[in-house]
Amino acid sequence: MATIYNFSAGPAVLPAPVLERAREDLRGWRSTGVSVMEMSHRGEDFISIAEKAEADLRALLGVPDDYKVLFLAGGASAQFAAAPMNLLRGRTRASYVSTGYWSEKAIAEARLFGQVQVAASGKDSKFTTIPPRALWDVDRDAAYLHYTANETIGGVEFQDAPEADGLPLVADMSSNILSRPVDVRRFGLIYASAQKNLGLAGFAVVIVRADLLGQTLPDTPSTVDYKRQVENGSMVNTPPTYSWYVAGLILEWLREQGGVKAIEARNIRKAAHLYAAIDASPFYSNPVEPAVRSRMNVPFHLADASLEALFLTEAKEAGLVYLEGHRSVGGLRASIYNAMPEEGVETLISFMHEFERKRG
Repeated sequence: MATIYNFSAGPAVLPAPVLERAREDLRGWRSTGVSVMEMSHRGEDFISIAEKAEADLRALLGVPDDYKVLFLAGGASAQFAAAPMNLLRGRTRASYVSTGYWSEKAIAEARLFGQVQVAASGKDSKFTTIPPRALWDVDRDAAYLHYTANETIGGVEFQDAPEADGLPLVADMSSNILSRPVDVRRFGLIYASAQKNLGLAGFAVVIVRADLLGQTLPDTPSTVDYKRQVENGSMVNTPPTYSWYVAGLILEWLREQGGVKAIEARNIRKAAHLYAAIDASPFYSNPVEPAVRSRMNVPFHLADASLEALFLTEAKEAGLVYLEGHRSVGGLRASIYNAMPEEGVETLISFMHEFERKRG
């Protein structure tokens, strides 16, 4: 079978060794003869899988002991609601930074539980840049400051965590977690859906500072109450065990690659080569301010938009799939998460050169 390079924004490409290992284990994990999908989540075998996944995540990100790690169902969208339910802590307002589609979704959800003060917005630029930190108006009485570390649709990414003016900093890292080092101590809460760099859709990782636990809004469901989930080892309800297992395989794979610093170096090379190819040609364009371009999601357009459908058709024939831009913005998009090999990006660039030669 010809090599296929999957540029989907999510659910996204998985590392080939992880897929192979999952296939080997599908009928029976290790010598048990039982698939992970059939195991009791409270049994000794699955508990060992869960504990190793947490240990590997802590090691990769340097998670301090006074932070709790949760593996939860529901993806990041569930955390849009869980964050205010857990972190308002008697206050009525939270500050949010709006940098695109997903931060707007988080803001809309937070408004169900309290007032949202938008500290800064990139809307006037059509979300092609991030407002300078010096221009933000952060509510000092807010319960926390929330931002989206990487916007998969618009392709803007924070290159470092912003200052939070003494508030707990909350980050949606769904699409760039484990793609670069982060100083966890700068955050009160980090959450991330798994379907970009950590595995399967409908699953999320939460990293929360322990002193923020235990002051949930009245009537908060137990499944999104971080304190109750901590007390129950992320098992207030039966967790998505297979997703947890796949996340564990990916964390193992990341450690084998040399860890987060090594994968960051690879991601820098991939993104730099692709942006250079786009910028060098009048045939292609990227709308994002260079200083905040995403390493994970690269949207681009053709000078002649009528050729985009043909581009997608011929790219698919060449083994380059899921390059469509999001339905809300159109155009094209290459998502180049951790699992996308450098050969995949180089193959895409070669295809782009050839398509321009023939159609430009």
